[in-house]
Amino acid sequence: MNEAQFYTQLPATAVRCDLCPWYCVLKPRQTGNCKVRSNVNGKLFTHVYNQIAAFGIDPIEKKPLYHFYPGRSILSIGEVGCNLHCSFCQNHRISQCFAFKFTGFQKITSEQIVAKALQIPNNIGIAYTYNEPFTFYEFMLETAKAAHEIGLKNVVVSNGYINPEPLQNLLPYIDAFNIDLKAFTDDFYLKQTKGKLAPVLETLKIITESPTHLEITNLVIPGLNDDEAEFENMLNWIAGELGKDVPLHLSRYFPKYKLKTATTPTETMLLLYEIAKKHLNHVYIGNMSNQERSSTFCRHCGELLIRRNTYEVKIQNIRKNGSCANCGTPVKIIFH
Repeated sequence: MNEAQFYTQLPATAVRCDLCPWYCVLKPRQTGNCKVRSNVNGKLFTHVYNQIAAFGIDPIEKKPLYHFYPGRSILSIGEVGCNLHCSFCQNHRISQCFAFKFTGFQKITSEQIVAKALQIPNNIGIAYTYNEPFTFYEFMLETAKAAHEIGLKNVVVSNGYINPEPLQNLLPYIDAFNIDLKAFTDDFYLKQTKGKLAPVLETLKIITESPTHLEITNLVIPGLNDDEAEFENMLNWIAGELGKDVPLHLSRYFPKYKLKTATTPTETMLLLYEIAKKHLNHVYIGNMSNQERSSTFCRHCGELLIRRNTYEVKIQNIRKNGSCANCGTPVKIIFH
């Protein structure tokens, strides 16, 4: 265990965690909503420190990030716990597990993670992913600082459920985010994730106002968040508040965890893709094989810039400064 950041000590040895919008108030020996932070004798401690639950080397496109070092690899690490409780969670075996009950941890320090990252060919850095990275905030921050100091890149794949102060504290060390915008109604967030929409929107705006690269993923679930009018409301908000160049990944849902709704029809994915293309410059389809709708085209002249076939990537007609080689239009893709 390690003492947590961002908490307030209260009377009678209680504590309030200030990391995320839950603001859990914990008596001694109680654990927070995220399942990894506990009150120990009037201080808040994290159970996910100097150990990891998941480890892998992934294509950067798997995060998914399509406009950030395309074709490169990234060392990916994760823990247990999450501060949302999605009925459709794809990694529920680790995200919905109490840290003190998990038996699959691998002991490792930040320095050892950075050393491993340096040994991997074609690797750009470290991705904090698999479960919700903000639940292992202290270990992520320490590792990100160490990686940042030697020029490695840091990537966070998150639900965006964090308070502004800890987010601002982390931002200088993070190079890219992919944030799950799960729907665009409070009703969906309350019923399907047990959380709220507003904090996620605030996170997206804070990231957009920083130099950090941002991409968004929206998992399309039949009957729950695929209403066309609601979807257009989300697109209008993204275009107006974040900008039309933010890449949006539409991900196809498959039955997982507690939700047994049938898989999203191909027709729904294609329809929402066409609607999104009217509002945003770069829209991609994930979780289904579709090379055309996974590739990057110039928004001005239509030139094919990056061809993607699952995780096979071919950079074709784009300059290293991120502009179209045919007409010169900026595409805002980061190569270096």
